[in-house]
Amino acid sequence: MIHILGIESSCDDTAAAVTGNTKILANIIANQEVHRNFGGVVPELASRVHQQNIVPVVDAALKGANIQKDSLQAIAYTRGPGLLGSLLVGTSFAKALSMGLNIPLIEVDHLQAHILAHFLQVGDAIKPVPSFPFLCLTVSGGHTQIVLVKDYFDMEVLGKTIDDAAGEAFDKAAKIMGLPYPGGPVIDKLAKIGDLHEFQFSEAQIAGLDYSFSGLKTSFLYLVRDALKKDADFIEKNQASLSASIQYAIVNTLMKKLKLAAKQTGIKEVAIAGGVSANSGLQSAMLKAGEDLGWTVFIPPFAFTTDNAAMIAVAGYFKYIRGQFATHEQVPYSRSGK
Repeated sequence: MIHILGIESSCDDTAAAVTGNTKILANIIANQEVHRNFGGVVPELASRVHQQNIVPVVDAALKGANIQKDSLQAIAYTRGPGLLGSLLVGTSFAKALSMGLNIPLIEVDHLQAHILAHFLQVGDAIKPVPSFPFLCLTVSGGHTQIVLVKDYFDMEVLGKTIDDAAGEAFDKAAKIMGLPYPGGPVIDKLAKIGDLHEFQFSEAQIAGLDYSFSGLKTSFLYLVRDALKKDADFIEKNQASLSASIQYAIVNTLMKKLKLAAKQTGIKEVAIAGGVSANSGLQSAMLKAGEDLGWTVFIPPFAFTTDNAAMIAVAGYFKYIRGQFATHEQVPYSRSGK
């Protein structure tokens, strides 16, 4: 069995995991609660807290997996995209540990890892995994992409957002309504008791498979602003339906292009990944599309929707068996494309 230590530090979560081949042996995440006070991630604070967390998180992962560091075959780490200060902490630690143990270093792309999380196995029961080629909608606070996955590391972006990500639209709407950070999960909870057709927002009409969410954010802002002029308690009275309506608009936008991509490619195996893949509205829409269009749908377990190191470790495993190792001269990158 090949044991890989994965390290993830692309944003505000410090995470470490150990896998045995594709099976998760330990998956530890330290959240940074300090950012709640600022309504969003503060990069400088994030990198400082990563420095405090990374040693105890890695130690906890090794103990949770019940192995010694000398039993590791390689160290996999997130090279990018993400916040450079945060990435530097994980990168530097991974390089130092690989040198100290004299084992290979493996660099992993964060977005590819989200997709490869579908190949993680938990426990002894073997769960189904996607077959190549498949489509994956990768959607989070910073990214929205439709990816054609031809192989573990042969991926083609068919469409992406030209401005804001879907997760940003959720967070912006939550901020306008005065909801706590992070706003996406709060909107999802409120949406369950709201009327999703109560309010309508303008959705971008863009050719092809690309997305745009900036206009949707502006439409939400203007509707709320104008309504508050007439009724100061508008948000409080309509919080649930505002949440349901904006969630419906975002999910509807995501699904239109994903359905178009499936139609154009003829692919019937379709997955979602990233933080927004935990949204219940998006999951329901995926399952319904599966029933209506004959898709085989893959939805990741909640633990692997947000940033985690298990997905980094499993990506590292697939690179390890191919001999795709990193050099210690490679540096982090903030955006895809290096």
